[in-house]
Amino acid sequence: MSKDTSGERGTSSGGGASPNLEWRFNQTLRNVQGLLKGRSIPGKVLLSRNSEPLSQGTSPGASPQYFNRSFSENDQDEDEPNDSSFEGEGWVLVQKQTRTGKLRNSKSTTSMGAAKVFNNTSPENSTSFSIDAQRPVAGARATDSARVTKITQELSRPSVILEKLRELSWSGIPPYMRPNIWRLLLGYAPPNSDRREAVLSRKRLEYVECVSQYYDIPDTERTDEEINMLRQIAVDCPRTVPDVAFFQHALVQKSLERILYTWAIRHPASGYVQGINDLVTPFLIVFLSEHLEGGMENWSVSDLSPQILSNIEADCYWCLSKFLDGMQDHYTFAQPGIQRLVFRLKELVRRIDEPVSKHIEDQGLEFLQFAFRWFNCLMIREIPFHLVTRLWDTYLAEGDSLPEFLVYISASFLLTWSDKLQKLDFQEMVMFLQHLPTKNWSHHELEMVLSRAYMWHTMFNSSPSHLAG
Repeated sequence: MSKDTSGERGTSSGGGASPNLEWRFNQTLRNVQGLLKGRSIPGKVLLSRNSEPLSQGTSPGASPQYFNRSFSENDQDEDEPNDSSFEGEGWVLVQKQTRTGKLRNSKSTTSMGAAKVFNNTSPENSTSFSIDAQRPVAGARATDSARVTKITQELSRPSVILEKLRELSWSGIPPYMRPNIWRLLLGYAPPNSDRREAVLSRKRLEYVECVSQYYDIPDTERTDEEINMLRQIAVDCPRTVPDVAFFQHALVQKSLERILYTWAIRHPASGYVQGINDLVTPFLIVFLSEHLEGGMENWSVSDLSPQILSNIEADCYWCLSKFLDGMQDHYTFAQPGIQRLVFRLKELVRRIDEPVSKHIEDQGLEFLQFAFRWFNCLMIREIPFHLVTRLWDTYLAEGDSLPEFLVYISASFLLTWSDKLQKLDFQEMVMFLQHLPTKNWSHHELEMVLSRAYMWHTMFNSSPSHLAG
């Protein structure tokens, strides 16, 4: 007897859609993800239920209730079809290009059923997919080199248009382009190419002077508070990404210590807060990759000249500073910024997945107990380190909107295990959330998290009071 899957997919909290219809919508979204894996979509992708042909210009009409259930890795049973053709299901895929071309914080979406599907940038996936708004899904295809060409063209401008660069970077940046693009996105390197080298040289020299002034001094010239802070940093540095041997190298440890201490001295409102040490690591990896080949497990910083190491360290310092400028209250006393994000995450999960929200509440588990670390370390400790730079491509592309978008990323991340969490008691949930099964994650799982986050952000962003009450 065949398995009846329609009754096992949960019910919509909206009450207006049948379980079978909800499952079909979720299945279609999964099919889209598989179809578009490794492909780039310019503009906004809308997935809507439409019984009329595309050529008639009907507007998308998917109800937000279809999005209420999260996807999990085990949603699709082995005996369920995974056909990427949507004919016969009543679903159509259309493309809506925003007037300005901006992908973040778009307010022009006319359907609450809007879902942006982003590409997987892993090397083995080299094709891209382009959908014409007036043609069926099997539209024109192009290679992923088209997007790389657009990035190259943007970088070759006399003055880079940062909004365009953000749009192109959201879905992932080719590793060899990442150092230059990150400097630009953070505002460390100026958009004007004629000024770029001069500005970088000046800022690198300025950092060397700061280290000389604040770090390379005897303890007798430090206050007791500064001595204690330096000792704490020295303790935390060896704990930074402990499962990656590269970070245990003496030169890397010393660079990390100098960056953190100098930043803390120059930002007395917050000083050093545990967790900031993790935030330096993506920058170290990216800027070192300009000078070292192969995987970082084979890197030897001893092969680099003192000048190159100094430049890398300076770039890490300034990029960290720029990055944290937009979230200062995350690391001031009592870290109110993080507490605010945790509260918003709790409310968002309640709106998206009420059953798991109620189960967490019934078990007496506070979101602060597991989500504080997520926001404090920006998920670096929750996913395999080889995925961190890809995640940070999206972080930097979000710019000033990152704190807001972090809530949606965290909700998407948590609800990956919605079904699992509802079966656990308090103690089991605590243990599970502290040791999440992400060790074997690939780019595909991360792209799913980001896609859901964008989908929910698009849904709720047009309703400013959606987290109130």
